[in-house]
Amino acid sequence: MPWIYLALSAWGALFTYNAYVPRRASRFLNLPSFLAGWLTSELPVHHVAWQVIATFFLVAMGALSGWPGWLGLGISLVSWFYLLKIVPIARASGLVFEASLREGVSDRYRGEILPDAPTERVPAPPVEIAINPFRFRSPAVQVTRDISYVPDGGARNRLDVFAPREKVENAPVLLQIHGGGWTMGNKKEQGLALMNHLSERGWICVANNYRLSPAATFPEHIIDCKRALAWIRSEIDNFGGDPDFVVVTGGSAGGHLSALLALTAGDPEYQPGFENADTRVNAAVPFYGVYDWSDANRLQAMSMRDNFIAPRILKVPYAQDPEAFRRASPLHRIHADAPPFFVIHGDSDTLCSVEEARFFAQQLRETSKEPVVYAEIPGAQHAFEVFHSLRTDYAVQAVDRFASWVHSRYRSEKERVVPAAD
Repeated sequence: MPWIYLALSAWGALFTYNAYVPRRASRFLNLPSFLAGWLTSELPVHHVAWQVIATFFLVAMGALSGWPGWLGLGISLVSWFYLLKIVPIARASGLVFEASLREGVSDRYRGEILPDAPTERVPAPPVEIAINPFRFRSPAVQVTRDISYVPDGGARNRLDVFAPREKVENAPVLLQIHGGGWTMGNKKEQGLALMNHLSERGWICVANNYRLSPAATFPEHIIDCKRALAWIRSEIDNFGGDPDFVVVTGGSAGGHLSALLALTAGDPEYQPGFENADTRVNAAVPFYGVYDWSDANRLQAMSMRDNFIAPRILKVPYAQDPEAFRRASPLHRIHADAPPFFVIHGDSDTLCSVEEARFFAQQLRETSKEPVVYAEIPGAQHAFEVFHSLRTDYAVQAVDRFASWVHSRYRSEKERVVPAAD
C-alpha cells in the first residue's frame, strides 16, 4: 500500500505540473496535455477535495506504514499547495478581461452600456453549481429544442432556442456555434453557461448543429451556420428576438466558424440558394479558434493543414489548391468593414495556437474600422469555459459587457432622431 500511494501521489503531482507547464510545443503530447490539464486547471479545488478523500481512505488501509507512503504524502501536500495557487491565477482573469475591454473599446465604454450591465466581479455560485460545475439549467430560462432551420434538412440541421420565461420583445440575439474539430460536437454541449446567463438577462440565444466531416465537405459547415443565421432573420421575432441584432460566438471549430461567418457576410460561395439572405452580424466573439487553415505564418505548434484539414475537411491537398485553404481562413478574410470582434484565447491552450489568435487580433485591429478586443487568459486551457469555473464566470461576464456595449450602441443609433429636412 505505501508504494501504491506513492505512485498515485506522483501521478496526481504530474497533473498539477502539467497545469502549470502544458506541452504546447509537442505535436505528440499536446492532446494528452490538454486532457490532463483541462479539468485540473479549471477545477483545482475539486481535485484537492477528491485527492484528500482518497488519501484518507488509503491511509486507513496502511498507506503510511512505510517510508514510500510518507514520501507520497509529502508529494501530495506540495501538489495540493500548487493546485490551490491556481485559484488566484484564475481570479486574475477578471482583471485581464476588464483591461482588454478598456483597451479594445475605450476607457469610457462602461458609460455607454445600459445601466444594468454586470461588473467584472463574479458573485459566488449557488451551492449546487459549486459542487457540480456541469449543472446549467436555469428556472428563468426555457429551451425549445430541435427546430429545423433548413427545409427538408437532416438531423444535423436543427437548432435550440434559449429564451427568458418572461415574455420579451425585440431582445438581442446570440448565435452559438459548437466546436469539435469540424467532425464532432453537439449544440447541447457547449456555450451553455453563456447562453443561460444571457437568457436570464433578457437575450434570445440560438445554438445550432451543422453537418460534420468526414461525411460533410467544407464549406458545408459554414453554409449550415449561415442558414441558421438566415432562419434567425425570418423566425426569431416569434420568440421575442430582434432579427436585426445578432452576435455570433463559438469555441474551437466554432471559433473558426463564428469568425468566418462574421467576415464573409453575403459571400455567395457560402450562401448557395439563399444568396440574397442578410448574413451580417453585429459582433463576433470567437473563443480559442483556428484562424488560418493554410498556416501561412507557421504559428501553429501542431499544424492541422496536411494531416487533418486537407484529407478530412476540405478533401483536397494543400499543394493542389492553396487558395481553398486561404478562403476558408478568417485571417485571410479580414476587411475594413468587419464587425466588432472580441477574441478570447487561453495562454495554456495546447490544441489551438495562442500565437495565431494574437496575430489574428492584431491584423483585425490594423484593418477593421470597428473595435477589436483581445483577451489572453492566464492559465486557461482549450475549452476552458465548457463548464462552470472561475474563468468561465469571468468570461461570461466579460462577453455580457462587450455584447451589452455593442447592443447599446445599436439602440442609440436606431433611436437617434434625424432632424427633419427644411
